[in-house]
Amino acid sequence: MDFFSLFFTGALLAGGLYWFVCILGPAEQKGKRATDLSGGSISAENVLDNYNNYWSFFRRPKEIETADKVPDFVDTFYNLVTDIYEWGWGQSFHFSPSIPGKSHRDATRLHEEMAVDLIEAKPGKKILDVGCGVGGPMRAIAAHSRANVVGITINEYQVNRAKLHNKKAGLDSLCEVLCGNFLKMPFSDNSFDGAYSIEATCHAPNLEEVYAEIFRVLKPGSLYVSYEWVTTDKYNSENEEHVEVIQGIERGDALPGLRSYVDISKTANKVGFEVVKEKDLAKPPAQPWWNRLKMGRVAYWRNHIVVTVLSALGIAPKGTVDVHEMLFHTAHHLTRGGESGIFTPMHMILCRKPNSSS
Repeated sequence: MDFFSLFFTGALLAGGLYWFVCILGPAEQKGKRATDLSGGSISAENVLDNYNNYWSFFRRPKEIETADKVPDFVDTFYNLVTDIYEWGWGQSFHFSPSIPGKSHRDATRLHEEMAVDLIEAKPGKKILDVGCGVGGPMRAIAAHSRANVVGITINEYQVNRAKLHNKKAGLDSLCEVLCGNFLKMPFSDNSFDGAYSIEATCHAPNLEEVYAEIFRVLKPGSLYVSYEWVTTDKYNSENEEHVEVIQGIERGDALPGLRSYVDISKTANKVGFEVVKEKDLAKPPAQPWWNRLKMGRVAYWRNHIVVTVLSALGIAPKGTVDVHEMLFHTAHHLTRGGESGIFTPMHMILCRKPNSSS
């Protein structure tokens, strides 16, 4: 092979890698490139050890039942996955029903705007985002309602990412983010005009505790809406395949245990909420929310090649490949849960805190 052939081949390979990493890698415009993948607040040399520690949590199931250990467990998970989520999924770490003729981005935005419409947020009102992640929903909701949104997340790295995105979007005057545990929120009683949580309270070891905290910080008469991850009436705990799917979702998403749909309104009522409406937003005529997971299998293998190459070159931390593979297997369990109808990530409950005079 002559010099020009070698040069051409090398240039082609380099161009191909650039295309995979810098153009095809980040879907849509997420602000995170493959070359920037990290372990969040975990130093690069400790990513693999933290990944192994994450899995060891499930080998000690009694610890999952210990509430004081869960925040660190969830924090570790989001350090490991936040960059990969942003790079491969977007800034909104949740699902939404597919809408014919609409892009995934538009469907996501409409799903988020529906939440804030349900709680009747108005310009100037103070709204709480419970488990805000990197703030994708927060920014959509603030832009749509012009309300002031305060988000809380357990993960410091996500706080920094959210603040960066808020500033880039020109919404930092409407969006505030802080690091904290939504089981013990640093807010005064009766201080918010509304609240929402989008697929976030599933991380709480005890749903009653987080609902009670939200109830406490809401003003009387205010509304709260949540999109909950739950098992449905089709789930059979004696069916081995059902159990395998649900446990796969729990392990791959840092969940101390999925709840049944029947537990949601009971818990809301127990802490004092009036349940205004409850509905599984994934049921027909909604289009399957798991379609994007199925369509993303080709993207997964493309991205997995990129992650593997970057890890081998020392650009991505050791352990990144393991985390990426874990998320792929989790996507498989989520798809099976959706197709079988035993699981939904969008069981919607709308609650009102009674007026003090009630």
